[in-house]
Amino acid sequence: MAKEVLGYIKLQIPAGSANPAPPVGPALGQKGLNIQDFCKQFNDKTKDLEKGAPIPTIITAYKDRSFDFVTKKPPVTFYLKKAAKIKKGCQTPGRAKLGKVTMKQVEEIAKEKLEDLNAYDVDQASKIILGSARSMGMEIV
Repeated sequence: MAKEVLGYIKLQIPAGSANPAPPVGPALGQKGLNIQDFCKQFNDKTKDLEKGAPIPTIITAYKDRSFDFVTKKPPVTFYLKKAAKIKKGCQTPGRAKLGKVTMKQVEEIAKEKLEDLNAYDVDQASKIILGSARSMGMEIV
């Protein structure tokens, strides 16, 4: 018989640095889960990724106080900011341009994020990423 699901928790946690402090501790504590156990498992799973990269995580909490979690790739905006070497997006997109990304960089990001995006091939994923770049005020060259 399958375990009965208590609920789902969605968090964005920096890779390799989960700790019991907010937002992890309070979110897991409300469901009665072992916070230290989660932090240890998460840090072990993400130790090979770039330190501090925001990792979207979906935690499934069960009634017997056990849990499973799934990690995804960092958000597209993280990759775009890294490619354009900027700290944050433009405050007025459409009027001012802040950074530049090439189509080659966009395709590399699309290949990396393809499994997490709602697209069947790299061309469609590239279009999604181009839209994100435009909304951040980036110029595509």
